[in-house]
Amino acid sequence: MTTTTLDMPVARFGDLLAAEWIKLRTLRSTYWALGMGALAVVAFNANAARADYVNYPHYNTMMRSRFATTALFDAFTDGAAMILVLTVASIGAVTVVGEYSTGLIHTTFAAVPDRRALMSAKAVVVTAVMTVYGAVVAAASFAASQAILSGRGLGVSIGHPGALRVVLASALLAPVSALVGMAMGALIRHSATTMVLTTGLLLLLPTFVTERYHWTACVRNALPFNAWRRLVQVDYGHAPYTLAERYPTTVAGAWVVFAVWAVVAAVVTVVAVDRRDV
Repeated sequence: MTTTTLDMPVARFGDLLAAEWIKLRTLRSTYWALGMGALAVVAFNANAARADYVNYPHYNTMMRSRFATTALFDAFTDGAAMILVLTVASIGAVTVVGEYSTGLIHTTFAAVPDRRALMSAKAVVVTAVMTVYGAVVAAASFAASQAILSGRGLGVSIGHPGALRVVLASALLAPVSALVGMAMGALIRHSATTMVLTTGLLLLLPTFVTERYHWTACVRNALPFNAWRRLVQVDYGHAPYTLAERYPTTVAGAWVVFAVWAVVAAVVTVVAVDRRDV
């Protein structure tokens, strides 16, 4: 009797990208989360612009003279950024945790034994989708807020100093947060715990860490949400009614923080899954 052994074909990286894209786009929860998140973010920023539109006649001379800064702040507020972080981080976590909770991960690894390639493809897809999503939401928020303020001739264009930086920083906050969610999911593998700790890392820790000491200020500046705040504060250190941080970071440093968090999170996602049992 003769036995014939058939070798399973090795999946190309392009095939893995296509498979991960199908997984992500076929989840109904993805559309609901992204859709509701986008509406909430744009509505939050539009409401801030509407409030300034209504209250502008009551502002003093100093506030009116610096209103361009307020217009840029309305383009993407702290509250809207928090909503964005929660939305994309949860989706990033689900792309990993979801497969473990349903048991699909066993089938996935059986079909693709190369875990590093598989998780790299997953990270690439999530990064690409969230970058596009962040860009759309940030651009829509900027357009909506400035259109409202333009009713009083107060809106600024994308060419205004600092405006493009605000939009880019807000857009890139999405993929960075999503990758952090993926990394936490790869490490913890439990939905509820992953979301609690991810929220604590991305949103609560930046609030609790002070800038009183040099080392705590360095930690604070190294967190992605605070890096985003630094990037969107286009008048940093120039407003007479605000206090500058004792140990400030630079704009370049804030961009580096974004890049480091994204790269480290992607590496953690790949390595954590590769070196642990299913």
